[in-house]
Amino acid sequence: MNADTAAKPVIVGVDGSEYSSAALRYAGMLAFRPETRLEVISCVGMPDYLVTSRLEGADRQFTARLEDAARRLVDDALGRAFSGERPEGIDVTIKFGPPAKVLVDESRRARMLVVGRHGEGGLLKSSMGSVSKACAAHSTCPVVLVGQEADAV
Repeated sequence: MNADTAAKPVIVGVDGSEYSSAALRYAGMLAFRPETRLEVISCVGMPDYLVTSRLEGADRQFTARLEDAARRLVDDALGRAFSGERPEGIDVTIKFGPPAKVLVDESRRARMLVVGRHGEGGLLKSSMGSVSKACAAHSTCPVVLVGQEADAV
């Protein structure tokens, strides 16, 4: 592994779901290596942000509330993923924008991108959700899609 790769983080997309907790557990196994940094990214979707941007004078307050809510979801997911011992040095970043676009953009600076694989729902019983599909198709680094079945391993 060269120095450039070692400096890049493993990025985990977290939306607060059980799927993202499974992705965190998987990525946490990688983060126990001393040269691996783990960065958690959670996204506040554009519809939420656009609503608050239309509120005169209160946009900063509501934006801060949305960011706080996203941080609480991440904290809850971290608690479920690492009941007891969380890996040290986990960075948490809250981004505003469509999750798929944000994660694909962030993949440019990542060693690996880890996301939970939603799916099995909707009309066609898709095995992947839209965010995991976009990440798998467009990311510039290796992508690991983690489903709930990862907990059974």
